[in-house]
Amino acid sequence: MRKTLLFLPGPVAVAESVLAAMARPLENHRGPEFAARLTRVADRLKPMFGTTGPVVLLGSSGTGGMEAAVASMFSPGDTLLACPIGVFGRRFAEIARALGCTVEVLDTPAGAALDPAALAARLEADTGKRIAGVLLTHNETSTGVQNDMSAYVAALREHGAISVVDSVSGFGASRFRMDEWGYDVVVTASQKALAAPPGMAMVALGARAIARLEASTCPRFYFDLKKALEFSKIGQTPWTPPISLVYALDAALDRYEASGVDAVVERHALYARAIRAAFEALGFTIFSRPGAHSVTVVAAAPPAGVDPGKLLDELRVERGIILSGGQAELAGKIVRMGTMGDISETDILGAIGAIEIALLDADAPVHLGSGVQAALRELIGKVGAPA
Repeated sequence: MRKTLLFLPGPVAVAESVLAAMARPLENHRGPEFAARLTRVADRLKPMFGTTGPVVLLGSSGTGGMEAAVASMFSPGDTLLACPIGVFGRRFAEIARALGCTVEVLDTPAGAALDPAALAARLEADTGKRIAGVLLTHNETSTGVQNDMSAYVAALREHGAISVVDSVSGFGASRFRMDEWGYDVVVTASQKALAAPPGMAMVALGARAIARLEASTCPRFYFDLKKALEFSKIGQTPWTPPISLVYALDAALDRYEASGVDAVVERHALYARAIRAAFEALGFTIFSRPGAHSVTVVAAAPPAGVDPGKLLDELRVERGIILSGGQAELAGKIVRMGTMGDISETDILGAIGAIEIALLDADAPVHLGSGVQAALRELIGKVGAPA
């Protein structure tokens, strides 16, 4: 059977050792052995968040973690400032509205990162401190845009609003310094840079966030960080956890730590540079703007005359290469290629070669080998400009 290679923005290709961990016999989720494992996983995640505070694990997708964060921090009627840079940032705002919050949106031009000056200006104008919280996206897979999270620290600190960060697709692939930067809640999930199967959300809580757990009156039951935090202190979750996914996440962290954070961060940045270079050599137009490029996904419009949907179909059916299309207003306009998961430099080059063949089949004006050569120059160099 032909091997299929996933280059999705998530879920991602998962290593055999991580998949094998899921076949372990189940154990008592209220017993001491599982408590030790759950505590170990949470403790191993803390330095990746850049925090010494608690990290709680939820049996859910990243969206569940985002809902838990909003529901546990705020109350109906609270005014929140959402700062979307794509589909998932807008989802954050939708979650808050569904929970009864009043949401103001600070728009950002397509393909650009959130402007620190724009955020600072809006918060400075809030002299009455009506804004109770700010919803931010670390990395946006729908647009291939990444925010520099250190750039917003001063404005947030000056205003004092609670900050909630969706780092689902940024966590682990680039450094996050939660305590140093002063972010209050950071949410991530298992199926992105950590290269584990989907189904686990992880939420880190700062001191101000913990203090707010008692004050929020948003209706919640399952997605309650107060309950999750209480149970985490005894190595448990409030509800039955996805035990096998915890095994897998534990094994994925083994692989991450064996590589070392420096190597993992550089690998994602390197793969992203290689893919962008290849795409540009093949006539694609990169959607993210310079200075705002994601390290976990590259979003780009194919050359003129090439239908993105047909390109994706040919890659999937004829070559076993799985990329993503655009979402919402970008549906049918771009393709997205991820850098996360158990993929190698050879896999990247093979996928670029397959894209070249598909473009040639579509009669695109492609110089044979240009994409592979551009990617190879980045991969061989190993050192390049920051992503």
